[in-house]
Amino acid sequence: MRNNRASGWKKGAVTVLIAFACALAGCGDEVNSAATSIAFSHDDSAFQTVSDDTRTVTIGFAQVGEESDWRRANSDSIRDTFSTDKGYNLLFEDAQNDPDTQISDVSRFIQQGVDYIVLEPIVETGWDKVLQEVKDAGIPVIVADRQLTLEDDSLYTAWTGSNPDLEGKKVCAWIHAFAEKNHLDESTFQIGVIQGTIGSSPQIGRERALREAAAKYRWSIAGSEKGEFTQAKGREAMDALLKKYPDINIVYCDNDNEAYGAIEALQAAGRKIGTDIEHGEIVIVAFDGAEKALKAVQDGLIACDGECNPLLGPKIEKIIEALKDGKTVSKIQYVDENIYAQNDDISSVSIDGVDYPVTPVTDELLESRVY
Repeated sequence: MRNNRASGWKKGAVTVLIAFACALAGCGDEVNSAATSIAFSHDDSAFQTVSDDTRTVTIGFAQVGEESDWRRANSDSIRDTFSTDKGYNLLFEDAQNDPDTQISDVSRFIQQGVDYIVLEPIVETGWDKVLQEVKDAGIPVIVADRQLTLEDDSLYTAWTGSNPDLEGKKVCAWIHAFAEKNHLDESTFQIGVIQGTIGSSPQIGRERALREAAAKYRWSIAGSEKGEFTQAKGREAMDALLKKYPDINIVYCDNDNEAYGAIEALQAAGRKIGTDIEHGEIVIVAFDGAEKALKAVQDGLIACDGECNPLLGPKIEKIIEALKDGKTVSKIQYVDENIYAQNDDISSVSIDGVDYPVTPVTDELLESRVY
């Protein structure tokens, strides 16, 4: 299952540790010959034992944190997919949005002797050294959700997740189509940006798409504030934007939770939210497509929401199953995603000659939503 050379040194190192511990304790019984590895938590005073049973696949999962509804749904998908009753041993580490902690988590997975590492990176850079160590240990790495910027792409086996550039292009195409349908002068658009974690793939891709659209359609990006993908920071960012740029008429949020915070701030300031820009309403667009956000779309509080599918567990499992069977997997694997609006006034948007349908939010859609 894992690289034999890497597995050999791991088992050998653990046997030495066990023998040494027994010698100190005066053990007289024969040490069990079954290989065992030690799995340390963030608190090095605590540890767990991981069986090296070949029937169990041990997955080391390095999660970003729990900063949003999207992230929680994503974590649930991983836990549901890699459950004990399906033959997996999942070592789940939450870095709490600290890149250094996440790098340490990945390094620890090497010591624990995992079969596969699944990494959802907080930021794109800074991974070369630890991933080289993982590669040297013979452990395949599946990167999910956010992407990496590496000098050597062979340091990971495959990536799966969303295309944040395309997500951004879809939402920006909707803004343009909305302007055309309502005969609006796009040069009057004053856009405030609530940014996600700086240096993360969603923040980079979605805002790159916005800058390109702004240049093409003569939109003005009034300013930006950091929202860190959270509701509380999103509200703070919206408050700051209103003070600096009171004439903002579009708010571009890098995720749903920031949009919830923006809604709170706008309502507290007595500002109107909707799509009637000519009469002072402020348009909010966002990303993720969580059920709560789609209800806000239905209620007219979020005008357009670009989906970012968090249910990556099954896709990752398929990659791991293919690797177990000795198959070659595609390096980049995108997931399917939609774009949502309150109604079907705009039925589709076109990007690079490809039409993407815009899905109206209905009661039936909300009832069927799993996240």
